[in-house]
Amino acid sequence: MTISRRNTLALLAGAGLMPLTGVSGADQAESLKALGKRKGLNVGNAIGAASFRDPAYLALMGRECNVIVAENECKWPALEPRQGQANYEPADRMFAWAREQGMLIRGHNLLWQTARWQPAWINQYDFGARPALAAERLIREHIAAVCKHFGSQVHSWDVVNEAVDPADGALRRNVLTERLGAVEEIDLAFRLAREHAPQAQLVYNDYMRPDDGSARHRAGVLKLLQALKARGTPVQALGLQSHIGSWDEMGPGSKGLLEWRKFLDEVSGMGLDLLVTEFDVNDRKLPADIAARDAGVAALAKDYLDVTFSSPNCRDFVMWGMADHMNWLQGWKEAPRLDGLPMRPAPFDSRLNGKPLRTAIADAIKAMPPRSRAPG
Repeated sequence: MTISRRNTLALLAGAGLMPLTGVSGADQAESLKALGKRKGLNVGNAIGAASFRDPAYLALMGRECNVIVAENECKWPALEPRQGQANYEPADRMFAWAREQGMLIRGHNLLWQTARWQPAWINQYDFGARPALAAERLIREHIAAVCKHFGSQVHSWDVVNEAVDPADGALRRNVLTERLGAVEEIDLAFRLAREHAPQAQLVYNDYMRPDDGSARHRAGVLKLLQALKARGTPVQALGLQSHIGSWDEMGPGSKGLLEWRKFLDEVSGMGLDLLVTEFDVNDRKLPADIAARDAGVAALAKDYLDVTFSSPNCRDFVMWGMADHMNWLQGWKEAPRLDGLPMRPAPFDSRLNGKPLRTAIADAIKAMPPRSRAPG
């Protein structure tokens, strides 16, 4: 499916997206990407195969964003579901559309450390008499092939995703780390990404949060980054997934946000950039009343983004599904709303109307200190 710049505004108007409900004054005519551009911030969204088939949603994304990330289509299980059988077509279609829109492209991800999210054939692989060499060969072949295929169009790669266990801060184990060592495997992945994608920003991506329950997770991420820096690993940035929610102990002056500020400062002190890579707000403990719930979501987001955007080395903000019905939390069974109602975690509702969360994001961008202009 191809939607040109010329048709974007027409589709938005036809879908009832102009003006944006719940978005006041000057913001009605100004996109998030335009607001971001003035402050040096890229604004993006993750899109999957189903949402990519929705013309109105694509039009909304074209209006609001200058960055795309494929939700699942660049992950190893999607690209190589069976060993030696590559499937790049879904990602290629998305990225062709993104280039037509003038968007930057983020790659997510080269390695996902959780064993259940690796290709099934990897978990069943016979590593033979020299398991370390076999594991290294698999990683080399995968990263070389993926980086070669997508080439210079990818400006930023999540090289390794979710390597730290939030329960204790230790590094996760999988069939590859068991053969190579955890830090050694991660270091190898970054060195290979630098070799085969020399133009790309190389990112470690994880979902640590500001709340007290995430303290071990944050400590584990800092320990990993320190170990990588000590080895000379070419890691350049930390991806802050930012799946925040109503379980987080956040609010103006809260201990959680003070700890988050310290965490961001420690990462920045290592010379690393910061990216918000997967933003949404879980509303599962907020009231059922839509107005009250939306106001609570917006307040949580504004508090979080004001602190995060205050770091001048944060130049990317990517939503993980920018409309409620397209957001992954609708199908997440591990933490649903206790009343069974659909979540409202995104800046636009299921009719693609702007919500208070969209206004909170815009306000946080307008309030953030300017930084060096973002590319794109």
